[in-house]
Amino acid sequence: MQPTPDFAPGQLAKSLLRRSRQGALATLMTGSGDPYCSLVNLASHPDGSPILLISGLAVHTRNILADARVSLMLDERAPGDPLEGARIMLSGRAEQADDEKELLRRRYLNAHPLAEAFVSFKDFSFFRIRVTGTHLVAGFGRIIDLKPEQFLTDLAGAEDLLEAEEGAVAHMNADHRDTMNLYATKLLNAAVGNWRCTGCDPEGLDMQVAQTVLRLEFPERVTSGAALRKMLVRLAGEARAKAE
Repeated sequence: MQPTPDFAPGQLAKSLLRRSRQGALATLMTGSGDPYCSLVNLASHPDGSPILLISGLAVHTRNILADARVSLMLDERAPGDPLEGARIMLSGRAEQADDEKELLRRRYLNAHPLAEAFVSFKDFSFFRIRVTGTHLVAGFGRIIDLKPEQFLTDLAGAEDLLEAEEGAVAHMNADHRDTMNLYATKLLNAAVGNWRCTGCDPEGLDMQVAQTVLRLEFPERVTSGAALRKMLVRLAGEARAKAE
């Protein structure tokens, strides 16, 4: 089925990746190859690909270590009939990313602070799903398969921004909670809350209260810490103007 002309599937898939904190993970049972599905918590890599923190004692982890092929379903948890909401079915391989362990740890704990209690347990490991494609369902006439380059964020040339991200997130949460609240209420029409920043990337900023997540898209791509600061100041000015 082809999407309708006013449909932006890549943007919707990106939004679901950034805003999802839980998903249904499908793996292949060791030995039999039978499908096995489990509920997992997740966060997002700067490029949008899912990050998992899973225990070696779990069935899904044993399955992954034997066969890394996985599928992950994410949905927008819309009120009413859940089948009327948008969802994506990602396919790919779940891989331990030891070279990015600190990045994955930081971004996962930003999304799931309570995981701090067990993240250092020896049987828990971080996995990143290397996505090969996705199937997006968002209603009648809005069903389409997408390639990774259509819904992941290109990080080429953004090395300076990625280096600045940890400090920028800490600074926003320590000194600019009022600005975060302005972004949420005036630019995204969300309710007042104790919004905190959980991450940023070339295309936007992620904010969260409990398990409610917002995505603030940048009007243009940013690739450095200096450009990020300018963008956040600019958006703060727009939010204050709307408040007035």
